[in-house]
Amino acid sequence: MASFSRAALEEVLMTRAMPNFSDNAKTVLERRYLKKNEKGEVLETPQELLVRVAAAIAEADLSYDDNADVTKTAESFYDMMATREFLPNSPTLMNAGRDLGQLSACFVLPVGDSMESIFEAVKNTALIHKSGGGTGFSFSSVRPKNDIVCSTNGVSSGPISFMKVFDTATEMIKQGGTRRGANMGMLRVDHPDIEEFIGVKEDKSLLTNFNLSVALTETFMEAVNADDSYALISPRNGEVVNKLNARDVFDQLVQAAWASGEPGIVFIDRMNRDNPTPNVGEIEATNPCGEQPLLPYESCNLGSINLSLMEKDGDVDWERLGDTVKKAVHFLDNVVDVNRYPLQQIADMTRANRKIGMGIMGWADLLYKLCIPYGSEESLKLADKLMKFVDDTALEASLQLAKIRGAFPNFKGSVYNSNGSKEVRNATRTTIAPTGTISILAGCSSGIEPLFSLAFIRRVMDGTEMLEINPVFEDAAKAGGFYNADLMNRLAKGAHLAELDGVPAEAVDLFVTAHEINPEQHIKMQAAFQDHTNNAVSKTVNFPETATREEVAEVFWLAYKMGCKGVTIYRDKSREGQVLNVGEDKKPAEQISVEVSKPKKRDRPAVLVGKTYQMRTGCGPLYITINEDNDGLFEVFTTMGKAGGCAASQCEALGRLVSLSWRMGVDVEAVIKNLRGISCHKPSGFGANRVLSCADALASAVQSHYNPNAPVKNGPSQVGACPECGDAVEHEEGCLLCRSCGYSECG
Repeated sequence: MASFSRAALEEVLMTRAMPNFSDNAKTVLERRYLKKNEKGEVLETPQELLVRVAAAIAEADLSYDDNADVTKTAESFYDMMATREFLPNSPTLMNAGRDLGQLSACFVLPVGDSMESIFEAVKNTALIHKSGGGTGFSFSSVRPKNDIVCSTNGVSSGPISFMKVFDTATEMIKQGGTRRGANMGMLRVDHPDIEEFIGVKEDKSLLTNFNLSVALTETFMEAVNADDSYALISPRNGEVVNKLNARDVFDQLVQAAWASGEPGIVFIDRMNRDNPTPNVGEIEATNPCGEQPLLPYESCNLGSINLSLMEKDGDVDWERLGDTVKKAVHFLDNVVDVNRYPLQQIADMTRANRKIGMGIMGWADLLYKLCIPYGSEESLKLADKLMKFVDDTALEASLQLAKIRGAFPNFKGSVYNSNGSKEVRNATRTTIAPTGTISILAGCSSGIEPLFSLAFIRRVMDGTEMLEINPVFEDAAKAGGFYNADLMNRLAKGAHLAELDGVPAEAVDLFVTAHEINPEQHIKMQAAFQDHTNNAVSKTVNFPETATREEVAEVFWLAYKMGCKGVTIYRDKSREGQVLNVGEDKKPAEQISVEVSKPKKRDRPAVLVGKTYQMRTGCGPLYITINEDNDGLFEVFTTMGKAGGCAASQCEALGRLVSLSWRMGVDVEAVIKNLRGISCHKPSGFGANRVLSCADALASAVQSHYNPNAPVKNGPSQVGACPECGDAVEHEEGCLLCRSCGYSECG
């Protein structure tokens, strides 16, 4: 083997061109990706990060060729990251070339029907989350609630109760100091506890670290279509224990999704139809966002190509795209070897199948550049053509790698192993995954999603507000002569382009955003990409607040008929506490000449009766005293356990305002509703007792005082204010994403 020096290679790479990151991307890199010391001080630059990653991943070439030109490979890897043509998933950027070395984004763990299996999975989940990965589970093997437990002559508590254990464990682990835990919980539609599973998130304090999906079978969908019953099957013995009307269960699914966006649905038989290694096992679950079906103990390494850079002379730059696909397949195949897996079972299964998940981002930007409206027939045809090109090129690259490195070990017996078939290096190659944080680094739109807004207000860490405008739209507005500060500010406050004066019709037609695209167009776009994607497609179908349950049902059916492997929907404002990413321009109400009686302020009596509550917050203990007069709640006083400071003064001001509102006749429930769910950068606790902020703590104390029979609960953790920086979030790709700091609900 030729002598190799990582330090020497990194020195060479440092002479390459500096990476082209925006100021916002640099902020996110510093906050989440760059190496830090124990004091939190940054120890590397963005260029040094890319050098570290490129050198570590390129070194795998030496495993197959002692004389491999690792420098050339590392330079190509560095260049495609520095130009933002391709970026791997976050754990690879964070951990490649570092001691932790865990590079995978997602894992699936088995959950068996025994206490030993369940708590072994909990332990393994903790190890994976600590290393920076997300986890998916099927709980379909766990016997239903009240089923017999022979070993103790007792009864089972059912899968939902055990999911709460996983949820609590996730809440207590901050992944590797950089990423939060994310889980997918899945249950087959023929499990006896399916109705409880569908409705579990009616209580928004439950399973806050889980995305939920129901695994729908072909038998179930046929029964829904025929308005027939279907069997519920005990996982303990395989016997039919009950029958339900399929359409009734489908309607429950629709209602739950309409109300909160969950659960999503996956077509599990369809996923297994495309399982490349049925000889190895059956697919039961996916990763947290549903785009990566995986066998038990399997992981996947993801990365995405930036399509916003793949335009040339009014067309797709097919040559540049093809070259990037080939390099990305090489990169991701190397990741499989370099990766330090958290469990030996995961290492064995992942290396046996060598699945990679190369996807795309910046699709909406590319359409803007090509002057093709998102959702149009032309956009659907291009989606089909482009993804076929990407998939075919990825397969060819994998075939070429197999000539040098050999096929994946489980090739024999796989769907590829027929007479005369060529050996392929990777069991799967393409996945369209959520790209929330890496799309911020790449400076492009997320995945295949339409743009959420053409402009928005971003709050930087010092509290300064900055207007962010999509660069393609900004250039077009300036070239078209309709750019002005007022128009951009109105867009950032929630106005649609069609509502604004002076915007050409062709610009209105082209620059559509998520809520201007109808649900059918969303599904058709997902299906166009799914046709040429080995794994699945992460995408959210956005509905307006006024959408009906019937419209949600139609989308579920359309996804099934068009060959999607699953679907996630989100109806605007359906999650309590949502703060929109863009503000609402409210028109002044029509002036009506009527006399309005002014509320009369209640006078304070000399003596009031009250109680004091101690609440834990991220700023320390908060003591809340609530006093009443004969007419109800009258005033509230707050005292911080830590004297002085901004938090103490703000809590005092908040207490004065709440007291004034009560004395002026404001309804107590209205006060609770407006304080509940407000987030700050220092949440405290976990599960149902999690306190998101001092305001949230005050709401909980008031709720407990006002209704003593109600447990003290905090608002849902899935709110529209980022829990880390307080800025607004977007709901896309089945996740919540903050574009200011890079926080993602899905890790």
